[in-house]
Amino acid sequence: PGTRTQPAWTDVEVAWEEASRAYAPFNEALEQVLKAAGEMAESELEEIEDTFSALGNLYTRLSHAYATLEEFVFQPQEERIYWVQVQSNGRGLKINIAPLHTGPLMERYLWHEKESVIVTSATLTAAGEFDYIKNRLYAFDADELALGSPFDYETSALLYIPKDIPEPGDRHGHQRAIEQGLIRLCRATGGRALVLFTSYQQLQQTSRAIRPVLARDGISVLEQGEGASSHALLQTFRRSEQSVLLGTRAFWEGVDIPGEDLSILVIVKLPFDVPSDPIIAARAETFDDPFYQYAIPEAILRFRQGFGRLIRTRQDRGVVVIMDKRVLTKRYGKLFLESLPECTVRVDSLHNLPEAAAQWLGL
Repeated sequence: PGTRTQPAWTDVEVAWEEASRAYAPFNEALEQVLKAAGEMAESELEEIEDTFSALGNLYTRLSHAYATLEEFVFQPQEERIYWVQVQSNGRGLKINIAPLHTGPLMERYLWHEKESVIVTSATLTAAGEFDYIKNRLYAFDADELALGSPFDYETSALLYIPKDIPEPGDRHGHQRAIEQGLIRLCRATGGRALVLFTSYQQLQQTSRAIRPVLARDGISVLEQGEGASSHALLQTFRRSEQSVLLGTRAFWEGVDIPGEDLSILVIVKLPFDVPSDPIIAARAETFDDPFYQYAIPEAILRFRQGFGRLIRTRQDRGVVVIMDKRVLTKRYGKLFLESLPECTVRVDSLHNLPEAAAQWLGL
């Protein structure tokens, strides 16, 4: 809304009005051509069928584009989010439209269409409550049931929190600690680690720093975005006896690597969304307290999904390392820790991490 109140937005409206006037005669001419081509196609002139089809597709695409731009400039809907992306070469624009809330769509096309719907997941609660996800999905009257995990996390999972690691706000210090901590940890465990990032830029920076060092110990570093698909990277990781996999959002959920192939899970930062993202910013505006009512519940859900990558069977055993001491120093930190299953927790120095991990894994 703020963008449309700026003086420069008037220039956008004027430009679109001029474009609309130029488009109108072209659209009328295209309609006439399409009408004539249709009449000829009905006369069974096979040689123009492809032309008629192509013209029809062109007309549909142009009409859709015009309607989208008209809505974007002059007729924005309250329940939609609009934003523009500029191509990296600066030569093109992409206009995006997304629903402000997905709940009404769920309500209309699913909840009201079915006699009953069962929604299951290991990560539907935030801070032990279903309230956030029920409000988000417009499932206000849904019955809920939380079942305990079949896994004995206290004996299978060690949650290690380095108490002396710099906070993410100290970018240089935190990054240096991540790099040195990963090198020492992976040397002690022979890799077998999945490292989850919230920033692809930080992932790349970390990869450049640790790859040549770990290579000398025969430990390979696999990096999301190197050209291989996520599935291919996971397959390579499983086949490799000594490797560490660095991933971003795609690896926070849906990854299933049971057994000793994955013994270490490192969460580099709490997975908060980027506040400047257009969808995040627009949805945050609908809350009285955007941070506690929206940002934290979203981050907790993703945090729990990330944690769940490690223990996949009753026989699994592993170490989860949280390289973000805001879980200890910030008031909201306990909400993240309380969202996890009961496991063995150790708050200690970054220096003692490799020894603690190796001891827990019996190495």
